[in-house]
Amino acid sequence: MRSFHYIFTAIACMVLISVATALLAVGQIERLARSSVREALSSDGMGWVEVRVDGLQVILSGTAPDEAARHLAQRLAGTAVNTALVIDEMDVVPASSDVPTQYSVEFLSSDGQISVIGVVPSSLDRDEMAAAIARLTNGGVVRDLLDHGDYPVPPAWMEAFEFSLETLGRLPWSRIAVQADRVEVKAISESQIDKGRFEAELRQRVPDGVDLVLDISAPRPVIAPFTLRFLVDANGGRFDACSARSESGRKRILSAAAQAGLMGNATCRIGLGSPSPSWPDAVVAGITAVERLGAGSVTFSDLRVSLVAPAETEQVVFERVIEELDAALPEIFSLTAIKSDPRIAASSGETESNALPEFAATVSPEGSLLLRGRITDETLRDTVEGLARALFPSVSVQAALRLDAGLPQGWAKKVFAGLESLSLLAEGSLLIQSEFIDIRGIAHDPGASDEISRILSAGLGVAEEFAIQVNYVEPESTESSLPSPEECVAGINAILDSQQIGFEPGSSEIGHRSFSVIDRLAEVMEGCSDVRMEIGGHTDSQGREEMNLRLSQGRAEAVLTALQMRRVLTGNLTPVGYGETRPIADNGTKEGREANRRIEFTLVADGDEAGGTGEETGEENEQN
Repeated sequence: MRSFHYIFTAIACMVLISVATALLAVGQIERLARSSVREALSSDGMGWVEVRVDGLQVILSGTAPDEAARHLAQRLAGTAVNTALVIDEMDVVPASSDVPTQYSVEFLSSDGQISVIGVVPSSLDRDEMAAAIARLTNGGVVRDLLDHGDYPVPPAWMEAFEFSLETLGRLPWSRIAVQADRVEVKAISESQIDKGRFEAELRQRVPDGVDLVLDISAPRPVIAPFTLRFLVDANGGRFDACSARSESGRKRILSAAAQAGLMGNATCRIGLGSPSPSWPDAVVAGITAVERLGAGSVTFSDLRVSLVAPAETEQVVFERVIEELDAALPEIFSLTAIKSDPRIAASSGETESNALPEFAATVSPEGSLLLRGRITDETLRDTVEGLARALFPSVSVQAALRLDAGLPQGWAKKVFAGLESLSLLAEGSLLIQSEFIDIRGIAHDPGASDEISRILSAGLGVAEEFAIQVNYVEPESTESSLPSPEECVAGINAILDSQQIGFEPGSSEIGHRSFSVIDRLAEVMEGCSDVRMEIGGHTDSQGREEMNLRLSQGRAEAVLTALQMRRVLTGNLTPVGYGETRPIADNGTKEGREANRRIEFTLVADGDEAGGTGEETGEENEQN
């Protein structure tokens, strides 16, 4: 029982620390989101847009010169933050009554609503056009704001117009402008992969004689902390992690690294979270400092900078480089500089009583995790073993840990950060010594090295010495191991059966205690993104029926939004509110009303519409 008490206390402390850290991170991300939205708008000449943040919502206001500019501003904001968080409160300058002397059309598509603005030939069948758009967009709402004229029709205009119609069905968040023999497409895709696929398809299908201008973007990920680590050793220069806030900044960083001896090709992720607009200036200065030393490393974690020089560096050179770097860094960055031997940790084997204190972990391709080495006390030993089982749920955990109360300060933090880093590898090893951490192995995620650098820098501080040697190996096809649609629904509802999603009383706002439930749902959804499901919202019978119907719809939509914020692909999810119409228990009792207030996921068969009342859907709701 005492051991259980220790474990519970340790885990509770870790949870409290995690929650506090998460709240601080949310505040930082909100500030960064506001800055990123303003930057995205200003870069396209949208200085008239006013941006304010209310909670997680980004609210746009101001007066747009025309409807197209208003739509573009909304889309640009959606490239910096999740589009579901963007609230449009913008006005539009009243349009002039003068009819242009040439045909031009703009299609504005968002959230299943399509607006068509401009001037078309009188001969165009606009009812057929609206029907075609509705078919291409699965019944989307069409707003016809067109004028018509009897001017001569340019030769390629109709081909460009029909091409634009077809493109609408492929890009649900887009602005498509058609002018004579030119089509401009500005759109947002779900990912970089989708972006490349869309661009290739559109260029292949564009009609002869029509110029195509593409501007398709993918949402940028949030990187926290914003981390970069550049090293130069006997093998040349390399990045363990690289983050940039813009394409121009990435080019500057990679150019400086190439000048400093970067070997081979390197990637640098563009994302949100940069702590300062001066990030590229600071990073270039840091890489230049390593170049002047001839070897060593520089690590950035948000505003903290660590420069590590080889032990043999002449003191006068070391001091001069530090002085130059300190002067080049923007004032808000803080610098730590040390001299240390470049090395690769080697296990002492723990065979002698005075052996070097260390902690080691090895995960094998056969599915086992071996923990060995030293730990401070029994409580920490139990916590470490529990954490290992949580981080490696599908492998066998074996522990051979010795107690040593004389270990260096901060040993536990190193072990926690090291195990979290090791969990990103398919196979590999972790070695922790008093002044050094070494992690190496194989990963199936090309961004694993970046993420490990972020974990270690955030958990230990940028001045901590660590070495990362991670090789990316493309994973084998996992299609056969993906869960079936039935298994997806069963797995999701099993989570909801154990703990329902709680909402604030009379509100569609998810209670903070249910965030962990949403996190668990997001994990299951990773293998179920292609499965069509309905998110059903249900209430008890208290209150007016119409109010309950609206409340249940809002709660189902809130769950969808929460999953989107966790980077879940939600294109196959449909939120539907049923109010009090589908009880599963007696509304006359407190327990029954509590059971009826629920969120359920149900499978939507191909050809069926979510929210239907067919027998199959009804049976599934009764069973779930």
